Amino acid sequence: MTLAPGVLTAAACLALAVPLLLWSFTAQPDAVRRRAVANLQRGLTAGRDADDGPQLRGGTLVRLARRLTPTGSVRTLDRLLGRAGRPASWPLERVIVLKMVSTAGAAGFAFLLVGGAPALRTILLAAFVLAFVWFMPELLLYNAAIKRRDKVQLALPDTLDQLTIAVEAGLGFEAAMAHVARNSQGPLADELLRTLQDIQVGQPRRDAYTALTERVAVPDLRRFVRAIVQAEKHGVSVAKVLETQADEMRLKRRQRAEEKAMQIPVKVVFPLVLFILPALFIVILGPAAINIIEVFS
Repeated sequence: MTLAPGVLTAAACLALAVPLLLWSFTAQPDAVRRRAVANLQRGLTAGRDADDGPQLRGGTLVRLARRLTPTGSVRTLDRLLGRAGRPASWPLERVIVLKMVSTAGAAGFAFLLVGGAPALRTILLAAFVLAFVWFMPELLLYNAAIKRRDKVQLALPDTLDQLTIAVEAGLGFEAAMAHVARNSQGPLADELLRTLQDIQVGQPRRDAYTALTERVAVPDLRRFVRAIVQAEKHGVSVAKVLETQADEMRLKRRQRAEEKAMQIPVKVVFPLVLFILPALFIVILGPAAINIIEVFS
């Protein structure tokens, strides 16, 4: 039996994609990068793991993936990784290689699918699978960024209370940030540490605070940073600003909880109309409809 050229091409793509995918998951950490990250975090992240996670080796594959991936897609992935907290196990190079390998595997599957049954429905299905696999890293990172943003928004009022207590106890604002970040867990504590690192390596405070608001797209955090910048610029008491912002954040958190509670009846209407009421009508009106049919027949 002679195989079609499309089937052979698809089999070759799958045979190339599977080893590359396995290699991208089993790559070992880069020792040089790990030491550099540990040096940057020394003295600031006591008790935290300074390992930046597994990195990709083999620059040829990374360069090939960067050449095949459009520049706009690389920038989008980098921005989404920043908002997702840049997970240690998923650096940008690994995501780009995974995107290329998964797309190659999806292309092989699409060739097999279209070659086996070349119909319009099959072509549309293959195109949908290929597009979904291509945009899957962006979707996963966007979902991770949304969850991380919700965690930051939930932890912000408590963090501001701790900052207020530390500043009123006599610590400076940056020392209070370091104290709260060391004694807290979660994405907000990590972002505070990252901001302190940026300030320690020489970045201006205003730029470090602006970078914090860009990494975490939370309106409340942006408003708080803007208030701190204005307080430092005009010489206003930081403790008073922190106290006011903490009260406002707690009020907004309570209002968001009340808003979600008020949305529950509206959200219940759609499942009620689509799933519960039809079954109820069938149970109640079904026997009557059968009797009517028997009478008129």
